[in-house]
Formats: sequence, structure tokens, C-alpha cells
Amino acid sequence: MRELLETERLPASDLDERALERFLIWRDESRVSGTIGLELYAEVAFLRSLVVARHARGHGVGAALTQAAEKLAVDCGVRDLYLLTMTAEHFFSARGYRKIDRAQAPQSIQGTSQFSGLCPSSAVLMMKQLR
Repeated sequence: MRELLETERLPASDLDERALERFLIWRDESRVSGTIGLELYAEVAFLRSLVVARHARGHGVGAALTQAAEKLAVDCGVRDLYLLTMTAEHFFSARGYRKIDRAQAPQSIQGTSQFSGLCPSSAVLMMKQLR
């Protein structure tokens, strides 16, 4: 999973055993073909590290992973889901996420390692209300 994230130039340096507890993995055959993670902060969560291997793109893997992460978030009592993206604004817009100003993010989201330093300040902040 870490190799896939690094291949696609997504941050992985902050991933430890605890962070990986809420990561979903898509496997085909014997390899990891996609992943997505959640960082939970009470009624809000940070959706992170959606990545699909090049060989698996165009087959709905990203959409399926996103939907599964949203269901997990709802099951965990999350109300609002936030994410940062440099390249997938259209993908997430098509799934009900909307672009918001970075200053509108709750403190818990602003305090994540991705928000506060791993992702560039030019990354687009998006959010979706789940309930």
C-alpha cells in the first residue's frame, strides 16, 4: 500500500500502525490496486490517500473505495467529510463534494499532518455532508 501511495506521489510518511486502522484496500489477484483512508475526529473526518493503480483505473475502483469509506464514516458517526486534492477535484465534485475555503475547515482538520504541511497550500479543500 505504501509503495502504491509513493508511486503516485501521495503522502505516506505520516502513516503508522494506528493510522492504517481505518484504511480500506482494494486487491485484485495478489496485488494492492487501490486504497483510501479515514482519519476520524468526532463528527468530522478527513478522507485521505485515495489512489488507484494505473492498471486498475477506469473500472470503478476509485468510486467503490470512496463509497465504502463514506459508509464507514457514517457507521462511525461522522457528519462531515473533508479532503484535500491536487488532481481529483472533478472526481469528487461528481460525488457530491464541494470546494470550500481552507479557513472554513474545522480545527481538527486543520491540525492534520496533510493539511498542515504534507499537502501543498495550493491543494483544494473539499467537503461533503454525510447526514
